[in-house]
Amino acid sequence: MARPANDPAREVDDHGGSLERAAALFPGAPQPWLDLSTGISPYPYPLPRLPASAFQRLPEEAGLKDLAHVAARAYGAPGAEHVVAAPGTQMLLPLVAALVAPGRAAVLSPTYAEHRRAAALAGHAVAETRDFAALRSADLAIVVNPNNPDGRVSERAALLDLAARLRARGGLLVVDEAFMDVGPCGEALDAAVDDGGLVVLRSFGKFFGLAGVRLGFAIAAPRIAARLRARLGPWPVSGAAIEIGRQALADHAWQEETRRRLQRRAAQLDALLAENGLRVAGGTPLFRFLRPSGAESLFRCLGEDGILVRSFTEDPEALRLGLPGDDAALLRLSRSLRRWQTIRDGSRR
Repeated sequence: MARPANDPAREVDDHGGSLERAAALFPGAPQPWLDLSTGISPYPYPLPRLPASAFQRLPEEAGLKDLAHVAARAYGAPGAEHVVAAPGTQMLLPLVAALVAPGRAAVLSPTYAEHRRAAALAGHAVAETRDFAALRSADLAIVVNPNNPDGRVSERAALLDLAARLRARGGLLVVDEAFMDVGPCGEALDAAVDDGGLVVLRSFGKFFGLAGVRLGFAIAAPRIAARLRARLGPWPVSGAAIEIGRQALADHAWQEETRRRLQRRAAQLDALLAENGLRVAGGTPLFRFLRPSGAESLFRCLGEDGILVRSFTEDPEALRLGLPGDDAALLRLSRSLRRWQTIRDGSRR
């Protein structure tokens, strides 16, 4: 049965990254598409050679434990017993929301819409708020840090205080650190989960550019982590994901070089946007957030040129752009932006 449009548990159908939807919107767009609608890195981790056993056998418990150890070191968690691997953080959202009995959930917004939906599916009455202080009265509070889509950063001290307040009442704070790999690491909470009242989510696919691997992690106190593992059951992630994840998460040299590479490319994108009169209103090194005059016309112009960026039904004045991965992509974006400027200047005469 279809859910009403105002139901918070209604399926979200306007995520970025759908080239099928883009083709339906812009059937005459040139191919191939330049997809700038996600926050996924354009520089994927080089896939290692995988043993045949990664596909032929069910994953062994030892491999999953090794992945947890590597992830704990990479993210700064207290230990492997605090780390729960899953087939993407998306799968974890309703399980984490269900750690608290149905009550009041508050989501610091605007942000990733799936958090609202997952909390509603877990039975919570969900409210979205722009007021950080309003999170204190919730049973379940959700903060994305750095935030998607605007890159807003919530301070670690404020989040720890919030977690303590919720913990005292049997509540829970969920902090989604999907973009913390390129964020201010001093604000990360992964090392602070032992006190309880806190679950941190980490996405693998975004920074490592391997979203299709479907790998993510929850980091929590051991008793909470054990509950999540029990809900996921045996073999929560594939053998291939285990092999790729533990190699990539242990490759610190590649990670540092990639962060520098992303910063350089983001600076180039900023310069291009500025040349075309577009001011960056927020973001992270993986995406830029804009509030341009004429957001809809810019979205359509880019789409007609086969360039997909992220628009927002609930915020039609906003756009989010991922990073063009190479000079050819940057040039293609530059040409489309110049065409938009020409169209806009002509309409003003």
